[in-house]
Amino acid sequence: MHRQPPIRLTTLTAGGLAFVLAVALSLALTGRPAWAATLVVQAESYAAQSGVTVEATADTGGGQNVAYLADGDWMRFDDVDLGAAGPLTASARIASATGGPGAVELRTGSTTGPLLAAFAVGQTGGWQSWTTRTASVATHPTGPQTLFAVVRGTAPGDFVNINWFSFDDGTTGGSGPGWVPIDRAAWDTQLAQFRAMTPAQVPAGNVRVPEFNATCAYSHSEPDDPIVAPGLPGASHMHSFFGNRSTDAHTTTQSLLANPGTSCTPAQDLSAYWVPTLYQDGKAVESDGMIVYYGSRLPDPSATVPFPQGFRMIAGNAKSQIPTPAGSANQFFCAGEGGEIGRSADGNWPVCAPTAKLVHQLVFPDCWDGKHLDSPDHKSHVAFTYTGTCGGDHPVAIPSVSFVISYPTSGSTAGLSLSSGMASSIHGDFFNAWDNAALGQRVKDCIVQSAKCNSAGAF
Repeated sequence: MHRQPPIRLTTLTAGGLAFVLAVALSLALTGRPAWAATLVVQAESYAAQSGVTVEATADTGGGQNVAYLADGDWMRFDDVDLGAAGPLTASARIASATGGPGAVELRTGSTTGPLLAAFAVGQTGGWQSWTTRTASVATHPTGPQTLFAVVRGTAPGDFVNINWFSFDDGTTGGSGPGWVPIDRAAWDTQLAQFRAMTPAQVPAGNVRVPEFNATCAYSHSEPDDPIVAPGLPGASHMHSFFGNRSTDAHTTTQSLLANPGTSCTPAQDLSAYWVPTLYQDGKAVESDGMIVYYGSRLPDPSATVPFPQGFRMIAGNAKSQIPTPAGSANQFFCAGEGGEIGRSADGNWPVCAPTAKLVHQLVFPDCWDGKHLDSPDHKSHVAFTYTGTCGGDHPVAIPSVSFVISYPTSGSTAGLSLSSGMASSIHGDFFNAWDNAALGQRVKDCIVQSAKCNSAGAF
């Protein structure tokens, strides 16, 4: 049963609505393309309320949520401008251990005013197990509005917590060519299954590092890129592929899931991974193995969720053609006894001892917008965290993926090259096709619990 607060009050507070309007931010300010016209209303930023208590949230991004909500409770938000006339997608971030039955209604003008949207409340797995409910709004009043969030239930007692509401008109960057929206119903189902998973007990003495991995052998090479140039065979520089053996220019989520052949362990990982091909003296040097690490760089990784199927992203910049002398970022390095013993004539590549070999580690973004499987530049739907938390336009913590790629060469003073050009052009692509249950259990056991796991997902 939901814990009751010591005192239940009806409070009127002064002050207007605090909200974030992320709309058409300039490149000069953000370094990113303009974002969708999305209004986010934090539930605790009410101007008045009845029957509402505020508490710290365990949801991604932290902050506060409103809690202990029962039938008849309400919040008032002043001066909410939903923008120009036209359709909206309204969302509510809710959590419930009981599931009601009930709903959260958004009404304009008063607690009994015109209905804008309604979100059915179902059991989410706990009072801090969060899910997003959406509703389509065909029409809405324009100009500043007084918006009421009203809780309706048919059973006594508290049955829902709320973190935020959002309204997306889809007019700019978040929709259109290149933006691939998630299937909201499928994602909600996947999240619910993930929340319901029971974590395995971490044995005593386990290394407390949030991590599991897939160990992958080289599969094949093609001048294809199903993320950047889908459906266009031969349109890319040469790539070396790992994982799903069917990957080519025509690859889709469905084709990956339908073709179980993989060069990775475990077999439940049908994802595709690829990097530009490495050349030495004009001949391809294919990797002798790649480990794909899934971990977390956040101080608190417990809010991390798995990737949705079909999720894709790119790390690195294939167009970067700048010198990479010793000490530069994005370095290839030497692993093994003796390490680096020199540099190539152009200074851009290490020369390794005969007992060492060439290695590169490529790190991907670890925060996601929670809305899109892909974006036009294959990067705008994700971001690196620089504060230790995920928030703003990218509030969802996802596993931090990194490729550790080794090559059976020590290099030479003549240097090496990539199919994309100089060493600085190293980049990698990830197209997720993990089995949902296998990925979810690993995230639950290994990342959420900060426990080091192997390729089998075992401690």
